[in-house]
Amino acid sequence: MKRRDFLTNSALLGASAMLPATAVSCSGDNKSAVKNLSEEELEMFSFANIAPDGEPLKAALIGCGDRGTGAAIQFLESGPNISIVALADLFSDRMDTCRKILTDKFSNNVEDSRCFLGFDAYKKILEMKDVDVVLLCTPTHFRPEHFKAAVESGKHIFMEKPCAVDPVGIRTVIAASKVATSKGLTVITGNKRRHRRDYWEAYVQVRNGIIGEVVSATSHWNQGAWWNKRHLPEWSDMEYCIRNWFNIKWLSGDHILDQGIHNIDVVTWFMGEMPLRAVGFGGRARRLTGDIFDFFSVDYYYNNNKRMLHTARQIDGCDGNVSEQVFGTKGIAQLNDRGEIKILDWSGNLLWEYDYENKPVNNPYNQEHIHLVESIRMGKKINQAEDLAYSNMVAILGREAAYTGAAITWNEIIASTLRYGPETYEMGALSDYHEGVVPIPGKDPSVPL
Repeated sequence: MKRRDFLTNSALLGASAMLPATAVSCSGDNKSAVKNLSEEELEMFSFANIAPDGEPLKAALIGCGDRGTGAAIQFLESGPNISIVALADLFSDRMDTCRKILTDKFSNNVEDSRCFLGFDAYKKILEMKDVDVVLLCTPTHFRPEHFKAAVESGKHIFMEKPCAVDPVGIRTVIAASKVATSKGLTVITGNKRRHRRDYWEAYVQVRNGIIGEVVSATSHWNQGAWWNKRHLPEWSDMEYCIRNWFNIKWLSGDHILDQGIHNIDVVTWFMGEMPLRAVGFGGRARRLTGDIFDFFSVDYYYNNNKRMLHTARQIDGCDGNVSEQVFGTKGIAQLNDRGEIKILDWSGNLLWEYDYENKPVNNPYNQEHIHLVESIRMGKKINQAEDLAYSNMVAILGREAAYTGAAITWNEIIASTLRYGPETYEMGALSDYHEGVVPIPGKDPSVPL
């Protein structure tokens, strides 16, 4: 079947593509005409409420914490004839909780012989011939190697965001993504705004020039304090770090990656380009555990004097703001996940707004997995790994600019040898981790090249 016929018949309109705002056609008199790009040409998702039926799909979950358990639930809810057949984690208590939820909620029983504990548990999962899909939901540090191994084993993949904490990991993901494409594997990622129909329709409007040329943007993830766990006496350094992973730099990459990446990804998607350099500010004011900042402000510089300001804060009692704004020569796209997406001109007149009354937006956590199953069963392969990797690298660039106080270029960060975390993994002491010790801008060394 021809590609266009397939897309029309299936209504499955694949992964995001970074395309120019307009397409130009040449007439006989050599004059250019602007052609609006359709949703199909922009490869918009179908946004079905449930994935189609088909051959049984068996998945394995790697990482049984709260986010992993949530992903397993959303996978099971995505469509018919689906099951979770294997689990991997470091801690038996996390796995036991996950197994109980899957059994009680879905009657999805995972056999003891298919439950693996330890740092190498993922390898045992990937050796299983009957596993079609893997859900990668461990702390971020482990994601690049897990993703690479999953691609090599020929599995379809759901990969939670972010996908790496450092440039070394990002390069691993990009290389593995190209292999995944060559193998025809589906890779769906957890940058959830790319799985919301209201964001997609706004994207179509912006790419077709409703606000003119994009000249700048702002993005924000400012919220109250996030969860943390204190170091219990019976925990080794390694166990403490992994149980408190969100607050540990080498495991989460800091909250500008874990949370702020959502907004940074939207701007990267809508602008369709990478920054030239970044200058950042940040520090730690009230965070109770770990070794990460609790506020960031990063100024990104692009070609043609374009700019993007990103702020990220996790401090109680402060103003909250989770949103993105894309500024053009003719107007502004105001974006958020509160059901208030609209586009205005510079006089405040409404140019476009999403029709929430007639087109309800599905929970994007569920929609991600509907897109995953739909892609596999309908033969339209989607690979979002590189999109996530490059947005992830934009966040890393901003983090390192804030950590060091230096202006860091894109070329420097993309080629950097910076790597966070131990070289080997075992329970016990960690000589390189120091609770509460955070980078000092202007004092700590710049990013290694």
